[in-house]
Amino acid sequence: MGLLKNFFGSGEGERPGKIVTVYDDSFEAEVLKSDIPVVVDFWATWCMPCQVMGGLMSELAREYAGHVKVCKINVDECRATAQTYNIRSIPTIILFKNGKPLEQITGLVPKNGLIERFERFCLAKEETDNSASHSGN
Repeated sequence: MGLLKNFFGSGEGERPGKIVTVYDDSFEAEVLKSDIPVVVDFWATWCMPCQVMGGLMSELAREYAGHVKVCKINVDECRATAQTYNIRSIPTIILFKNGKPLEQITGLVPKNGLIERFERFCLAKEETDNSASHSGN
């Protein structure tokens, strides 16, 4: 968990431990312009696996409070954003950093699987960043 917290940064000023509901008109401000990485849960009320993932996202929001913003967006209410990110199946989780989607997870995934995917992604990203910073020297 330490690697993930280092990757996500300080997160000062965010609403720690709470999931932020976003809409088509607030997606840019809450997700794309966020100073810290954002995990977005694309879901719908009728989707039972989405309900399970919603509970996992709540746990992750509390555990990574101050290091990542966790958001949810209802695909039935926010069709434009769902279409922009080509959401064809739910639940879909997308990790954004610096306004860019970096990792996508589709379907019901256990909590330890989510953490493993995030940490594996973070390690690969950190190694890429370190290689790039050393290549110019």
